[in-house]
Amino acid sequence: MNIVLFGAPGCGKGTQAQRLKEHYGIEHVSTGEVIRSEIRRGTELGRSMEHYISTGQLAPDEVVIGMIANYVAEHKDAKGCIFDGFPRTTVQAEEFDKILAKHGLKVDMMIDIQVPEEELVRRILLRGKDSGRADDASEEVIRDRLSVYHKQTAIVSDFYTARNKYASIDGVGSMDEVFGRIAAIIDSL
Repeated sequence: MNIVLFGAPGCGKGTQAQRLKEHYGIEHVSTGEVIRSEIRRGTELGRSMEHYISTGQLAPDEVVIGMIANYVAEHKDAKGCIFDGFPRTTVQAEEFDKILAKHGLKVDMMIDIQVPEEELVRRILLRGKDSGRADDASEEVIRDRLSVYHKQTAIVSDFYTARNKYASIDGVGSMDEVFGRIAAIIDSL
């Protein structure tokens, strides 16, 4: 079972993905965390990504696709995966289908966590106080990230809608309420 957990920054993807991992016993792949780890370690990939992250821009497709291709190859025998933060562009979604197909796998469902923009800004600013992430501390950078999301990423939902693999849920409420909405979709598969 391969699930794409989708939604704007601050919608709760990471929190819910961790809960889904524990509940269903499947892997959690956070492209953002992979990239931040590369930055912390000072790798070549990390240094090249730092500029994009600090300005709220999306990472180049070829870099992210390469990272995901490596991950899928290494985890092709897993019970399933939750992809959090990928794919973020239609090009990535098309390439992702090809990567999975090479291993006899597919995306079962994209679950889009919908949260109003002002709530997203509030959540990210709160998260920034705890995380220390520079990209979570500036309202201007947050609004730029949300703008990029709406222009470049939200259209990926059309890709999965056209394949009857799209579901949208309300991301406002307690963590348990949101988890219940997501689990109901996964259980129906």
